[in-house]
Amino acid sequence: MKMHRRNSSLVPPRAALLAALLLALPLAAATQRVLASSSAPSMDMSSMPAMEHGSTAGMTMTASASSVAKPATNAPARKAQKRPVTAPQTSAFLAMDGITPPPKGQGDMTGMGAMPAMTMGPMQGGSPPPGARSPDYSDGVGYGSMQGMDMADNAPLGMVLIDQLEAFHGRDANGQTWEAEGWYGNDTNKLWLRTEGERSRGKLDDGDLEAFWNHAVAAYWGTQLGVRQDLGEGPKRTWAAFGVQGLAPYWFALEATGYIGANGRTAARLRADYELLFTQRLILQPEAEVNLYGKDDPLRRLGSGVSDVQFGLRLRYEFHRQFAPYIGVNWVRRLGTTAAYARQDHQPVLDRQIVAGVRFWF
Repeated sequence: MKMHRRNSSLVPPRAALLAALLLALPLAAATQRVLASSSAPSMDMSSMPAMEHGSTAGMTMTASASSVAKPATNAPARKAQKRPVTAPQTSAFLAMDGITPPPKGQGDMTGMGAMPAMTMGPMQGGSPPPGARSPDYSDGVGYGSMQGMDMADNAPLGMVLIDQLEAFHGRDANGQTWEAEGWYGNDTNKLWLRTEGERSRGKLDDGDLEAFWNHAVAAYWGTQLGVRQDLGEGPKRTWAAFGVQGLAPYWFALEATGYIGANGRTAARLRADYELLFTQRLILQPEAEVNLYGKDDPLRRLGSGVSDVQFGLRLRYEFHRQFAPYIGVNWVRRLGTTAAYARQDHQPVLDRQIVAGVRFWF
């Protein structure tokens, strides 16, 4: 049987035609984009005037209708191979998106020196302007001489405190008592005066007057050196005095004084008081005092050892800080030989006194 073969050299195969068609489509799309970009009007950036930074407020950037790129209608079946974009093509793409590229030389800081509306002087150094402040901020105004404003703490100041000026009513007698102190000087050295006493039946029973040189040794403590003069019934004794006074922790006011007199006489006094504030004006002040002597003194009716112990409670109301009336109660207990002298004189050994008085200072 004889077979006839087809002659395939005259008719191109279908596969070759299809491949040629696919290769031609991307080239046509690229050609269309280049023609569209070349048809956009170009802008001469060199003809634009210099733009100042102060005139940019409210500036809006609009794109012309012709510069907006139209979407491609016939998308290729597969992505075209990426190619590097040259400078003319970058400008064309920015123009298509509505963005105007800056002219050459204005995209960096090299063109800042040519801007006419901007002058920059030195940021630091140089001479100050005429209206600048003086280096110490005084503006040429002197400090003046204000009394009491010396920061060296050398300004002398003074104070007088009448701590107790009261009348008392006891078991066997009525009378008056006082207790006061005052000082003058600076924060380091002061002249310190102190006095206390009791008067009953129209005469001065007992009292003393003290003068000290007070020297500060700590923030709340000072040493004292001076003299004491006894007053009242009996001989007027004179003592050399030395001691310490100040504020203990929790604001307890403490005072300890020793005395040396003629003929080997010695004595000591310990005192403590505290201020308990119920309000800013209503204050309760407890106070305790102990007196000791080294030997008997029959002429002044004092015995050796602990001669007496006193304890008082006084409630005051401060109408002003400088003036406060008060009421209270005071107990006096005589001990040892002093109690024996009190019995001989028909005086109470334990005396309770109701007191009323006033406290003020200036």
